[in-house]
Amino acid sequence: MPANLPPQYFEAEQRYRQAKTPAEKIAALEEMLTIMPKHKGTDKLRASLRQKISKLKTQAQKKKATTSKRDPASAIEKEGAGRLVIAGMPNVGKSSLVRAVTNATPEVADFPHSTWKPVPGMMPYENIQIQVVDTPPLNQDYNEPWLIELMKRTDLLGIMVDLHADPIQQLETSLQVLQKYNVIAAEWLEGKKPDEERRRKPTPIIIANKNDTEEDEEIFQIFCELTETPLPKVNISAKTGYNLEKFSKTIFDLLEVIRVYSKAPGKEADLSTPFILPKNSTLLDFAGKIHKDFVKRLKYAKIWGKKVFDGQMVQRTHILEDGDIVEIHI
Repeated sequence: MPANLPPQYFEAEQRYRQAKTPAEKIAALEEMLTIMPKHKGTDKLRASLRQKISKLKTQAQKKKATTSKRDPASAIEKEGAGRLVIAGMPNVGKSSLVRAVTNATPEVADFPHSTWKPVPGMMPYENIQIQVVDTPPLNQDYNEPWLIELMKRTDLLGIMVDLHADPIQQLETSLQVLQKYNVIAAEWLEGKKPDEERRRKPTPIIIANKNDTEEDEEIFQIFCELTETPLPKVNISAKTGYNLEKFSKTIFDLLEVIRVYSKAPGKEADLSTPFILPKNSTLLDFAGKIHKDFVKRLKYAKIWGKKVFDGQMVQRTHILEDGDIVEIHI
C-alpha cells in the first residue's frame, strides 16, 4: 500500500537532513510523524521514525550538559539596559515578536521549528535599548544545554503562548520544561519575590500573543482568570502591533533599572545617553559607574530630579531615582 505522503512531509524531512543538533533532528522527526497519514502503508516508516527519535533522545541524554565557547549563546554579547529572552512552544510567534519590536530579522514561517539558533535584536524604549533574543522552541524531552544556560543567565524570561491554540496547556507545558531544568525560581510561581541569591535567575513574564481582535481580548481575560500562576502577563499582537508600546514599558519596569544622567558644572546634561543602574542605587554607585577613582574622590553632588529641588546638594548615600541629573564634585 503506498504511503501517499504530503509535500509538507518532505519539507520536514529536508529540515531533518539539514539539522545539526539532536534537538533539531528530534523536532523535525516529530513533525514528520505528525504530518504522516495513519494507515498500513506508513506503519514501517512510522516505526522507523520512532526508532530514530528514541536513539537521538538516548544520545542527547548522555551528552554532557555543559556549554562551550563555540555554543551559539556564547557568541551573543549582552547589550543595552537589560536582556529579555523569549521562550515558548512551537509556532507561538516568538520570531514575529522579535521582528516587530527590534531591528533583527529572524525567519518567520507557518511551520514549527523555523528557529534553530538564538537571534538577538535591540528594542527601543524611550532613549534606551533593551536586548530581545529569539530562541528555538522548548522541547519536553530534550533542550540544548546552551539554550538552558541562555535562559538562566538572562534578566527577564518571556514565556510566550498563542491565544488561538490552547494557551493554558502551552503555558503549563512550558513551565514544566522550565521547572525541569530549574530555570526560574519556584517563588515566582507562588506569587513571591525570591531572595537575592535566588533572584540571580531571571524574572519571568507571560506574553500572550495573537491578540489580533476584540474577541481575542476576551480570550485573554478568560486566560488570565483560568490561569493559576501569579506571574505578570501582557497581551500583544506581533501581527497588528497591538499593545507593543505597553509591552516595551512593561519590560522596562520589570528590569528594575533607572536612568541617570551626568552633568558637568556649568554645562547642560546630555539626555541622550543615560547611565543604567539598578533601582535603589546610591550616588556612590553612580560615581563608580562613571569612573572607579570617583568612588574615593567624591565629595558631594548636585541633583536635578522629580524628588529633589533643582541643584539640591546630596551626600554619598543618597538614593537616586529614574531620570535624575547628577553633577559630581570631587
